[in-house]
Amino acid sequence: MNAGANEFLIAGNGAFVYDMQKKEIIYKNYIEKQKILEIIKICEENSIFYNIYTPNEVITKTLAWDSLFYNNENKKNPPDKKININITENIYDYVQNYKKDDFLKITICDNDKSIFRGIMNKLRKIRNIDVLDVGHMSRKLIKSGTEEIEIAYFYTEITNKNVNKWTAVESLIKILGISKEEVMGIGDNVNDKELIEEAGMGIAMGQSAPKVKEIADDAVSDNDNSGVAEAIQKYILQ
Repeated sequence: MNAGANEFLIAGNGAFVYDMQKKEIIYKNYIEKQKILEIIKICEENSIFYNIYTPNEVITKTLAWDSLFYNNENKKNPPDKKININITENIYDYVQNYKKDDFLKITICDNDKSIFRGIMNKLRKIRNIDVLDVGHMSRKLIKSGTEEIEIAYFYTEITNKNVNKWTAVESLIKILGISKEEVMGIGDNVNDKELIEEAGMGIAMGQSAPKVKEIADDAVSDNDNSGVAEAIQKYILQ
C-alpha cells in the first residue's frame, strides 16, 4: 500500500521534523557537541562500540552490530536513498573538528549484558541527556550470499533530553491544528513507547517487544506481513 505520505519526515528518534515540501527542518532537539565528546570519551575508555548519527551520516569506527545491519540494508536502497556511513578511526577528533552542531543521537552496542548495563549506568550520570532503557537483546538477520546470519547484541540510544517520537509528533499536531485523539502511533520497540501511549490510537507491530504490546490499544502483523498497511486499512480507510 502506498499511503502517499510525502509531507513530513520525523527522524533521529524524534530529534527533528523535516518539511518535505518546503525542504526545511521545522523542529529540532540536537545533542550539543560537548555532550557528544563526553560520551565518546566514556565509550573509548570502556572499549564500548558506538555510532553517532547526524541528519546526513552515520559515523562509526567499523561495520559491526547495528552499523553492519544498516550497511547491509543500504545495499538494497537506490543511490538517492542510501545512508552515508562514514568509517573513521578517530571519532573524537572527527567530531571535535565537525563544522555543524546537528548531532541526533548516539547508539551503544555490546553483546555482554553486564558490560552493557555498566556503561548505561555511567551514561545516566550525564546531565540533560536521555538513555533509552532497553532490557532485551536486539536480534537481526543479514544476508551473506544465500545464507542468513543472525547478529545479536544489547543496544541503547542516547539523545538530548526530552527527545522521543511523541514530542516530535506534538510539534506537528500544533502546526496541523489537530488533536492527539486524531493521531495513530505505530511502533515495535521501547523507543516508540511515548508515541504509542500518547496517540489517540496506539498500535504495536507483530514483532514488538512485550512491553510495547502491553501498552498498545491493538496489535497488527509484523513488518514482513504488511502490519502498517493492516493498521491503516483497519483504523483509517474503514
